[in-house]
Amino acid sequence: MTVNVSHTAEIQRLFNEAAGLNNDQGNPRVKAILLRIINDLAKVIEDLDITDNEFWFAVDYLNRLGGRNEAGLLVPGLGLEHFLDVLQDAKDAEAGLTGGTPRTIEGPLYVAGAPMGEGEVRMDDGSELDHATVMFLEGVVRDNQGRAVAGAVVDLWHANTQGNYSYFDKSQTPYNLRRRIVTDAEGRYRARSIVPSGYGCAPDGPTQECLNMLGRHGQRPAHIHFFISAPGHRHLTTQINLSGEAYLWDDFAYATREGLVGDITFVENPTAARERGVQGARFAELTFDFQLLQAPHVDAEQRSQRPRALQQA
Repeated sequence: MTVNVSHTAEIQRLFNEAAGLNNDQGNPRVKAILLRIINDLAKVIEDLDITDNEFWFAVDYLNRLGGRNEAGLLVPGLGLEHFLDVLQDAKDAEAGLTGGTPRTIEGPLYVAGAPMGEGEVRMDDGSELDHATVMFLEGVVRDNQGRAVAGAVVDLWHANTQGNYSYFDKSQTPYNLRRRIVTDAEGRYRARSIVPSGYGCAPDGPTQECLNMLGRHGQRPAHIHFFISAPGHRHLTTQINLSGEAYLWDDFAYATREGLVGDITFVENPTAARERGVQGARFAELTFDFQLLQAPHVDAEQRSQRPRALQQA
């Protein structure tokens, strides 16, 4: 038999006190949110008859999740980061703000302050050229009228051939495979890099532990992350997942969306490779254009204030 006491006056007084409603200090918004969370969690405990062992396992799990810095990984894995995108899409549609390149999740691996170049950059440090495939990435940033946006900042980052990201992977040089590109007069950006690999959650980590209990894998297809920004335009957070990947439409982080698949082409041509400064015969090409929407207000030009890593000098 399930016993329900969370609705009683005694428990509601307890929760109100715990959430700070009995004082005029603190932050009213935080109080309201926390009160809702406490009440909803109490209902879960009651409705699902959560045992003490299950409850304290969950508390320990959260400690281990934070200890491995994987909270930002579990959130997309549970579909919550994708939910935020879908929710914002619905709000935009209601406000008549439709069109443009679709948004999708940022993920937990951005690092602020990457080197900036004008029009064209090289992203890799050359350390994997003995086995990596050189990739030439380019595209045009346009506005919602199809006009080129000069001076837009294309902030992009991706994994290496092992599925690892610089800064978090200390074996890589600072800002390897991370750059910012200012678009030229034609709105174009160009980058030479290497074809990234997809990756999986650490098999011994708490995120994969949770996914195992759900009967799910923790794999992602190869992908490239982007922030696109320009004065007068809405900031765009998105990523493109590469075509031909095994997990393209089975991304554990639910980031793949229609309109965000990068059609990568592999070229086997020694002459073309030599002309592009590539040793050997094989390289890859990827073209992807972006369309920005007009910013309805100045705050929309900026990315969210989500905490992010910053490379130390």
